[in-house]
Amino acid sequence: MFFSIVIPLYNKALYIETTLRSVVQQAFSDFEIIVVDDGSTDLGPHAVCELALNDGRIRLVKQSNAGVAAARNRGIAEARGEWVAFLDADDWWHSDYLSMQHRAVQAHPDVDVVATMLRRIPDAQDWSPLPWPPQDPHPAVVLIDDLPHRWMQGIPFFTSSVAVRRTRLLAMQTCFAVGESHGEDLDLWFRLAEHTAIAHTQAALVAYRTAAMGSLMSQHAQRSMAPYLLRMERRARSNAMPMSKQAAALRFVAQQRVTLAREALIGGDRWEAFQWLWRGRYAAGTKRWCMSLLMAGALPSALVQRWERWRNVRTSVA
Repeated sequence: MFFSIVIPLYNKALYIETTLRSVVQQAFSDFEIIVVDDGSTDLGPHAVCELALNDGRIRLVKQSNAGVAAARNRGIAEARGEWVAFLDADDWWHSDYLSMQHRAVQAHPDVDVVATMLRRIPDAQDWSPLPWPPQDPHPAVVLIDDLPHRWMQGIPFFTSSVAVRRTRLLAMQTCFAVGESHGEDLDLWFRLAEHTAIAHTQAALVAYRTAAMGSLMSQHAQRSMAPYLLRMERRARSNAMPMSKQAAALRFVAQQRVTLAREALIGGDRWEAFQWLWRGRYAAGTKRWCMSLLMAGALPSALVQRWERWRNVRTSVA
């Protein structure tokens, strides 16, 4: 078996059938589906069982509610495929997604991570899947050797568009940080990237439902440094990651502190903004750090809010 597809499920009855159908309709069919029910209280698990009656590749695993990280870790432990692909219960795949991931593996057999780009789809109560736009049948596959640097240019992938070699995951236990609800997935991607390049297919083959009901991303508001960033910084400063990766990691962490400085400015707290800029001084001299310093010293909060709103709208277009 080539792919094991891990889907954590918690109260996503409105979405899980569409998600699963996007998998069973894949052109590449050598896979198993492991749905980990994380203590759902709705009819989502029932929908999974109904579909499993007609497709033996679908398997439902139940556990008491322990969070999305624990559910994904359980799915990895249950997996039998050579590669583990992750899919959230409210996202869905283009029918060629697994074929393209398999193509990337064949083109770059030495990598342990493959990924694709994504489409952002607004959620709605009367939502139904829209046809996919025309896709390049032979998209380019590029290697990402410096993930922190690439991430600062724009998000290249997300959880539902990643597959990882199972032996690599088993060597990195625990994979997802249990108890964390923001950045537990990024923590794994950046740790993986310290040891392997990522083969990235230049095509948007996964749909990400923005602000889905119950979505952790829709509930999260950034107010402090995520734990994964502090762990990344410790690894870089303690030589626990390859020396060639350390500078980029420290720049990435510093840029997140610059982001927090701007959040403080939007909230009207200039002193806190200056503190974040000082802590992020590894990025001093960069355009973004200098612009933030100028904002902290001269611009009113309302103007900073308008600037950030414009910037977020521009960069969120996918």
